[in-house]
Amino acid sequence: MDNEIQLISDGDGLTVIGSETDVERFLASERLSSKNLGLRWLKSVAGTGTVVAQAGSDIAAESACWVKLTRESAQVVKKYGLRESSKTGLSTGAVKGSKGQIRGFVEFASGPRSLLGNPAVLAHAAGIMAQFAMQQTMDEITDYLATIDEKVDDVLRAQEDIALSDMIGAELMIEEAMAIREQVGRVSEITWSKVQATPGTIATTQVYALRRLEALAEKMERKTKIGDLAAAAKAAESKAQEWLAVLARCFQLQDALAVLELDRVLDAAPEELDRHRLGIRIARRNRLDLISRSTERLVVQMDVAAGTANAKVLLHPTKSPAVVQSSNHVVTGVDDFHGRLGIESGRQPSETRRWAVAAAEVRDKALETGAKGVGAARGLGNETLDRASSVKGRLSSGIAERARRRRGDEAELDEEG
Repeated sequence: MDNEIQLISDGDGLTVIGSETDVERFLASERLSSKNLGLRWLKSVAGTGTVVAQAGSDIAAESACWVKLTRESAQVVKKYGLRESSKTGLSTGAVKGSKGQIRGFVEFASGPRSLLGNPAVLAHAAGIMAQFAMQQTMDEITDYLATIDEKVDDVLRAQEDIALSDMIGAELMIEEAMAIREQVGRVSEITWSKVQATPGTIATTQVYALRRLEALAEKMERKTKIGDLAAAAKAAESKAQEWLAVLARCFQLQDALAVLELDRVLDAAPEELDRHRLGIRIARRNRLDLISRSTERLVVQMDVAAGTANAKVLLHPTKSPAVVQSSNHVVTGVDDFHGRLGIESGRQPSETRRWAVAAAEVRDKALETGAKGVGAARGLGNETLDRASSVKGRLSSGIAERARRRRGDEAELDEEG
């Protein structure tokens, strides 16, 4: 098949496989940025025994690139109609063309270049894709931690709680194991023994950080006076970022452990690799959901505080804007944190109602109310005048009638006399 490109998607990333020229042409045509899977991909495929014998030198000719799934790159999966396997959760398929033109979807061929027709190869490829996705998140968290004012290491070392201090030791052991993996290319039993006790320590630290964020939310919830709300919001602005940093570091270390774990399973029990990958995926999603719920609670309370402050800006022209500013700082920090972990968030910061704007609104309402009052008064006045005119008319008529009668009576008396 000329210019055949084979595709795998696991929901987090898309792997593009084919000759180096074809892969580059395909990525350019779809405007996708990628990372080359490199030697780890080839070594994993080469480790599947019979595949090497079948594929021969074709394996060495294959190039594999990984693309992070975004809204744009996900359209490629949809565009080419990849088939999803209920067993593995992977979507696979191929496209082909001639003279560099990709022209549509085709089924996998049965020839030696159709490496993904082998379940073992597919499992190994999916495992590497999962590792790449987690390493991508780890890199983004590293960038996140580098941009915040308070370094997570300083936060951890400043704590007296044993759970946080124990995390520093776990961090050192995981970094050592990752360094050995990078050098050796696998995770041996000895390397794994260095880190297999660390998950509990990291989980304890994660729970501790989540509770600190929940405590900030509860404190905001209890405050009703603007002065107290301003103080609580300022404290949340200072502390929330520190605990988000701790959470980010926990998640980063948990992803590093998962990368090591997949390599260990690949080395010790490769037949279990795919099931283990799915288990790690579920566990990771559960952690993200837990983090999302706790951080969203803080965001909700900060939004409520901003709304309360805006409603009372006339009475508190200095403290109310400070509450909104602190609230926006926290919400922006949480959104940035969510973005690094891959948690979708579409919140917009609250607007500060300036004193002059609020005063103008009150003035306008007063004028509107006053105008209605003037209109009512005018209506009442006109009605009163109408009634007065009517009474005046009746009185005038009555007086004229009495005067006429009196003149008539006087005339009769004159005639009799």
